[in-house]
Amino acid sequence: MAQHLLQPLWDYLLFQHFTLVSSPFFPVLLAFSSYVIFSVPFTILDVLGEISPLFKYKIQKELMPTPPLPAVAPTVWELISGGLGVLLIFDAQYFWHLVHHKNPHLYRMVHAIHHDYISPFSWSTQPLSAVELMTVDHIGYDLPYSPSHLVPFGLLGGAMAHDIHHQKPSSNFAPFFSHWDRFFGTAVTVKWTKKIDKEK
Repeated sequence: MAQHLLQPLWDYLLFQHFTLVSSPFFPVLLAFSSYVIFSVPFTILDVLGEISPLFKYKIQKELMPTPPLPAVAPTVWELISGGLGVLLIFDAQYFWHLVHHKNPHLYRMVHAIHHDYISPFSWSTQPLSAVELMTVDHIGYDLPYSPSHLVPFGLLGGAMAHDIHHQKPSSNFAPFFSHWDRFFGTAVTVKWTKKIDKEK
């Protein structure tokens, strides 16, 4: 009985609002509106402060101070090396991604929805994470000026590598760089030719 509790709502959405819920913008709207809806009550409580009957439950009753900002801007080297470092650390999610593909339960319960799209486009990421949404992996275009073409030796995966991942889910797990996929033998590359494009 409990497993069918939401079926009437689901049927209503499918039959009365199919265009809305099938739009690639719907997950974005749902995620953003959910965040706002769940945050607003606590924001109101914070604004009310001691007037709120729930103030006694607030963990840190003082307002959060503004973070101190340095007076000197970072150097270009600090900016570039810090950005590269963050991307390399983020790329370690290769292992997390791989585990979701290797464990049938995790894949089915957590990650499979992301693979509903075998041909990624810019909005198909939303069911996964906001961070990946901000990358170019899901744009659906292998642009000639994308970083994966500008950085030598195939060090970056890019949109093409992730597109292949959606077609062959046991390959190309890393979000940015290709070193983990190469090291563990999960890298798959495709060289596009005019003949391949004409066949499609």
